[in-house]
Amino acid sequence: MARILIATSNAGKLRDFAGAAAGHGIEVAGIADFASLPRVIEDGETFEANARKKAQAYSRHVPSELVLADDSGLKVDALGGAPGVHSARYAAAKGDTGNASDQQNNARLLRELSDLPSQKRTARFVCAIAIARDGKVLQTFFGEAAGVILDAPRGTNGFGYDPLFFSAEAGKTFAELNAEEKAQYSHRGRAFAELLKWMLQSRMSF
Repeated sequence: MARILIATSNAGKLRDFAGAAAGHGIEVAGIADFASLPRVIEDGETFEANARKKAQAYSRHVPSELVLADDSGLKVDALGGAPGVHSARYAAAKGDTGNASDQQNNARLLRELSDLPSQKRTARFVCAIAIARDGKVLQTFFGEAAGVILDAPRGTNGFGYDPLFFSAEAGKTFAELNAEEKAQYSHRGRAFAELLKWMLQSRMSF
């Protein structure tokens, strides 16, 4: 069974990737003692740049292992694509490189969209995945999911902006989906599906 280590301390992301890997003969796990590793500053201008930077850096700490890192975020059309790569720290104080809480980020988003009707609250989740081994990025993958931002949260299963993001395709917010449903409809699940295709088609031994 192939194994992929996920470079994150975010329990929600680990659940998402475990759900996406279920039934595909791939073991997904976090990196042991991840919190003790030197933090990688996500200062890239794109999701791909941040994902590649993290995968490259963290894979050096676990020799010979496949390490996956992602950078994901929300792009709201009415906000010119914001919060974008700043999604996790959208409500953080200026100059602060740390993340804000989900509640703070969601509250800011609702404030900024408070005067807009539903038809102007279109948005999409974007995910870039990078897979690396021994400090070398092997490949990158991408996924997107379209939706609208509600005026109040719904659901308790998700994290981040999931309770506000309604997917017409799924008929629910991302926070109302179970792990298997989210793997089907979410940006992260779709990016991971591209990774699975690559692993199946690649001649490399994993």
